[in-house]
Formats: sequence, C-alpha cells, structure tokens
Amino acid sequence: MGVQKGSLYAHIDSKQDLLWATTCEGADAFHAALDSVPDDLRPGEKIRFALRAHLRVVSEQLDVATVFVQEWRYLTGERSEQFLVERRRYEQRVGDLFREGRERGELRSDLDEGAAVLLFLSAANWAYTWLHTGRDTVELADRFYRLLVDGIRGYATPAV
Repeated sequence: MGVQKGSLYAHIDSKQDLLWATTCEGADAFHAALDSVPDDLRPGEKIRFALRAHLRVVSEQLDVATVFVQEWRYLTGERSEQFLVERRRYEQRVGDLFREGRERGELRSDLDEGAAVLLFLSAANWAYTWLHTGRDTVELADRFYRLLVDGIRGYATPAV
C-alpha cells in the first residue's frame, strides 16, 4: 500500500488508541446486530436471529470481530474497564433472551442462563478462527441454533 510503519502515527497517537478504536467498533457492531433482532418474535426465534446477527458480524467484519473477541486483552487501565462493561452488557443482553425464553415457558424451567450464554458466545465468538470473510452465515447460525436450543428445550427434570 506504500504506507510506512511510522505514517500510521500521523493519524493516531498510539497503538492503544488504535486498539481502543477497533474494540469500540466491534462493540458497536455486535450491539447493533442485537438491535436488529425484531422485538415481536418468540423468545426462541430471537435467540436464532441473535446467532445469525452475531455470526454475520464475524463474517462481514472479521478483523474487528477478532479484536473484539481476542485482542481487547491488551487494553490497559480505564479503557480495559470500559470495554469490559460493554462486553458484560452484551453478554447480559444475550442472557436476557434466554431468560425470556425460560420465563415464557419456551425453554426448560431449570435452564442455567449463564451456561446457555457461555455456550452461545463460545460457539459464536470463536467463529473468527475458522469462518471465512463473506460466508453466508444464515444456515450456519440455524444449525448452531438447533444444536443449542434443542439441547435445552423441554421440561425440567426433577431434583434428585
């Protein structure tokens, strides 16, 4: 591209600034993806659409998704704390989908929402390591959804 390493610093002050800008872009992209999930869907469908939206961000913005999932750990100080607040807010929003499904009787009554969120995000976040940019992610998200939700749908088993 004809750009020398030092030329980058004419536009930013530090690597931390670049990392911060990229992590913020990732947070914005993932939150916007969740915002695109229609409110009028049944809870299970919201989860399916959320998976679709999350994987679409990974596919369409692979570099940003990679930084959001992995490289954010190199943020320092207040920026690291601010990023963790946004990351936890995203996790909470995904958790709210599972909680709504449980409360409305669409998912099992003994659902561990925290574990469900970890499973959802573990599957969707690590896609950056193997998902190719521009891949159609609708079918993939639907397969993830069937594995995830069909494994947690049903009646609560009695406590032993």
